[in-house]
Amino acid sequence: MSTRKRTSQHADVTDVISDFEKAYESALKDLGKFNLAIFGKTGAGKSTLINAMFSAEVAKTGNGRPVTLKTEYFEHPSGYFGVYDSQGIEVGEEGDKILERFREIISEKRSQPINEQIHVIWYCVRGHDKRLDDGQAEFIERLADEGLPVIFVFTQVEKRDGRIHPAVKETAESVVARGLPLSPENRVFFTMAQKDEFSGLEAHGLKELLDATFRVAPDAVAKALNAAQKLDLDRKAESAREWVIGAAAAAGVAGATPIPFSDAAVLVPLQTGMLAKISVTFGLGIQKGTLATLVASALTAGGVANAGKYLATNLVKFVPGGNVAAGVIRAGVASSLTYAVGEAWIAVCGRLFGLGPAAVDALSKDEIRDMFLSEFKKRAKTVKPAK
Repeated sequence: MSTRKRTSQHADVTDVISDFEKAYESALKDLGKFNLAIFGKTGAGKSTLINAMFSAEVAKTGNGRPVTLKTEYFEHPSGYFGVYDSQGIEVGEEGDKILERFREIISEKRSQPINEQIHVIWYCVRGHDKRLDDGQAEFIERLADEGLPVIFVFTQVEKRDGRIHPAVKETAESVVARGLPLSPENRVFFTMAQKDEFSGLEAHGLKELLDATFRVAPDAVAKALNAAQKLDLDRKAESAREWVIGAAAAAGVAGATPIPFSDAAVLVPLQTGMLAKISVTFGLGIQKGTLATLVASALTAGGVANAGKYLATNLVKFVPGGNVAAGVIRAGVASSLTYAVGEAWIAVCGRLFGLGPAAVDALSKDEIRDMFLSEFKKRAKTVKPAK
C-alpha cells in the first residue's frame, strides 16, 4: 500500500521531512514579526541588553565603544524579530535629526501590515548616570507623541543583597516625578544584562522588562515576541500547549473510526504539523532541515510510529479506566497519544533550547529520538485525553 496515504505501519521519512518543512514555513508565516526600537546615549549597553533578551545576536556588540554609527535595522535570522538600533542619542541638533528621521520611519511603517510596523520602544539610560537631562526628557515625550509605548530602562544597575544602588533609585524617582509618558503605568525598569564575574554582580531585571514588553506589545505580534525571547521557557511551553490541545482534539475526531494499532502511522501527518508549530514557538535557532530530520526520526520507524506496540502492552495504564478494546486506537486513545507526543516534544524543545544550537548540532539523530521517546513514555502512562 502506498506510503503517501500513510496507512502503512511506518510513516515514510521523506514524507515526514517534507510535511514538517511545509508546516514549519506556514507556522513561521503565521507567527508574524515583532519589531523593537531602542534608544539611549552612547555606552548605555543597548546591544548587550538586546542580545541578553533575545534568542540570537541580533544587534552588533562592542567593547567600550559605539557600535552603531546610524539608526540601523537588524533582523533575527528567522524573520520573526527585528530591532531598530539607533546610534547613541546625544541631545541637541544631532538628536533632533535622529528623532526626525525615526518619526518618518514610524509614519512610513504605520501604513504597512502589522508585521512591518514598530511596536515598542525601549529608552535606555545607564544606571550610574546622575540625572535625566531636559533634552532626553523632551526626546522621550516626542517619541511617545507618535503613539508608541516607550519603556524606560536603567541599564548596568548594581544590585546587592536584593537592593538597587541608592543613587540609581534617586535618579529613578526624579524620572518618575517628571510625569513622562512611560509605559506601562509610568514605571521604570532596572536591569543588569550580564553577570559581572569581576565584581560578583548578578544579571537581573530582564524578566520584568520582558513582561512589561509583552504587556504593551500588540496582541497580533505576541507570538512572535514569545518565539524571539529566550528568558521564559514556561511562557513558550504554555503557548505551544495550545497547538497540542488542538491537535489532540483533531486526533480524537480521526479516532472516532477505530484505527488498528498497526496503522498508528495515520496520525503522523497531524502530529508532524503539531511538532512544527511547537518548534516555531520555541524559536530554537536550529535550521529547519535539521529540525525536520529530527522530527522524522522521532515519528517514523523506531519512534512513535511504533507506539502501537508500546500502547498495546500499557493500555490499562494509558487509557483512563482501561476499558478500550485492545488492538485498536479509538478516539480517546488517539487524542491521548497525540497529546503525549506534543507534551514530549515540548519537553525536548525546552532541553534543546537550553543546550543551544551548537550543542544540539553535536547530538546524533538517535540521541534526540531516544530523548523524545523517553519523554513520550513518561507522559503516555499518565496523560488523559484532551477535552
